[in-house]
Amino acid sequence: MSESEDAALAGIWHLPLQPSGDGLVLTHGAGSDRDAPLLRALGAELAERGLTVLRCNLRFRQLRPKGPPGRGDGARDRAGLVDALGEMRRRLKGRVLLGGHSYGGRQSSLLLADEPALASGLLLLSYPLHPPGKPTELRTAHFSRLTTRTLFVSGSTDPFGTLDELEAARALIPSETALIVREGAGHDLLQKRDAAQAAQTIAAAFFSFFSA
Repeated sequence: MSESEDAALAGIWHLPLQPSGDGLVLTHGAGSDRDAPLLRALGAELAERGLTVLRCNLRFRQLRPKGPPGRGDGARDRAGLVDALGEMRRRLKGRVLLGGHSYGGRQSSLLLADEPALASGLLLLSYPLHPPGKPTELRTAHFSRLTTRTLFVSGSTDPFGTLDELEAARALIPSETALIVREGAGHDLLQKRDAAQAAQTIAAAFFSFFSA
């Protein structure tokens, strides 16, 4: 596996030695960037198993090295994901999938709810169902329009959504979904800060779900 930087997409390509022909665009949460330990470990682990991965910064992070996205950033961030998916399709002959952690996953799901043809699968890491402590402010209005096969990965102690809340949210999605639970993990999905172990677990679930 090798890595190469793509300045135009503010991304890092994880290039497998024996590519399957499929690819994943992977992005980060509101307080992070493409170099989050979990994303780095997951990109490497997926590439070791044959998947081409583009681990990229959302456009709000390209403009501001620190701080959360603003109210007007969502549409711009989704446009950046469209560009990244387009470049992935130009490079590969197989399936193209989209995924992200927290805010990145939310923007990915919003994009595919409106434009399902852009990707064959969706990986949602720690989907932020609601702000911590505000369970009535759900971010699921678009789930009924989400026709893309979707894999959720969540920590059992994530304050952005309980497992029961996630199960209720999954029921809103008309496509096939699955939920992988990281016991004892919070919003970062890590147990004892072990990004490599988390990446192995997520990668195994990813290939099992999307190969079925």
